[in-house]
Amino acid sequence: MSGALEVREFLMRHDGAEAVRGPGGVPSQRSGGAEAARVSDDQVRRARIAVASGSLGAQDCEQLLDMLGLIPDDDGVPPVQK
Repeated sequence: MSGALEVREFLMRHDGAEAVRGPGGVPSQRSGGAEAARVSDDQVRRARIAVASGSLGAQDCEQLLDMLGLIPDDDGVPPVQK
């Protein structure tokens, strides 16, 4: 699990995002609706790079990208951006 935490910390650090912290320093859940920020193409690109650099191989990388919704579907848009 520390790998997932490292990826989140990496993305937060490099996106300049200020996460709202709950008790114990754990990020709170994002609220839905109009307040939720859209995921930009640049964020998707950086997330893919972070996953690729932390994966154990091509199959591991593909599986992680798929689980995170970072692989484009038939429309060419990753699910994370819908």
